[in-house]
Amino acid sequence: MAKNTSAGEVTRFAPSPTGYLHLGHAFSALSAFHARGRGGSFLVRIEDIDPGRCKPDYAEAILEDLAWLGLEWETPVRYQSAHMDDYAKALRKLELRGLLYPCFCTRAEIKAEIDQSGYAPQGPGGPIYPGICRKLSVDKRDDRIEAGEPHVLRLDMSDAVAVAGPLSWRDSELGLTKVQAERFGDVVLARKDVRTSYHLAVTVDDHLQGVTLVTRGADLAPVTDVHRILQGLLGYEAPKYSHHRLIRDVSGRRLAKRDQDMTIRGLRASGYTPDEVIAMTGFEG
Repeated sequence: MAKNTSAGEVTRFAPSPTGYLHLGHAFSALSAFHARGRGGSFLVRIEDIDPGRCKPDYAEAILEDLAWLGLEWETPVRYQSAHMDDYAKALRKLELRGLLYPCFCTRAEIKAEIDQSGYAPQGPGGPIYPGICRKLSVDKRDDRIEAGEPHVLRLDMSDAVAVAGPLSWRDSELGLTKVQAERFGDVVLARKDVRTSYHLAVTVDDHLQGVTLVTRGADLAPVTDVHRILQGLLGYEAPKYSHHRLIRDVSGRRLAKRDQDMTIRGLRASGYTPDEVIAMTGFEG
């Protein structure tokens, strides 16, 4: 694991190569780059665990755009798809502690269960999983896995919270926040086709790369509760956090990769300079 032995921070920018970078990504990258401070390190990580959506051409374009903006990062760049063994080891640790269970439910079955119950507890991302497969016996789970039934691995959040104990995380803007991971329910940590999830991969990567300050958009602040639970269960030290504002268009809508006219690639092609693009993000370093 990389260690921060300087007076600065180890920060990172971790985009998914599912499209070209837009102004919001540029703002996030600039925020992380400058937050490293004197003597710190800036890392770039490509979060390409979804083979159906992530494209090598986009990953290459991301690095080109970052270099064009004048950002420099430590090498090598970490590609998540090349480190699936790291996530498998973390999953195994959680499995040995009895904190994972296989879930065979389809989306339709989950919706039907919620509709039938007439009550759906809401989490930050919508209705939380009602725990259908949590009630299956070990024998039934093993039989269904042996039969080759598609399934995901879920974290038993109630047990996880009990094992991890009270936790909190500190943000430069939000201050000290008490973890309330129960509101997410039993989150998925691995799928049959993708043997990790965003939550697990980002937690493992930040630990292995020695990240000391996580700088990312305010929309990701709530899921920090899930990451802190995983850090506690896996014995990882918690980094500091800084969740910055989101960049929006003139109508107030959050920028997305579908906004091709606001991509760094598109602005470059239109003749804008790096300084002009940085000014457009509103970033003040």
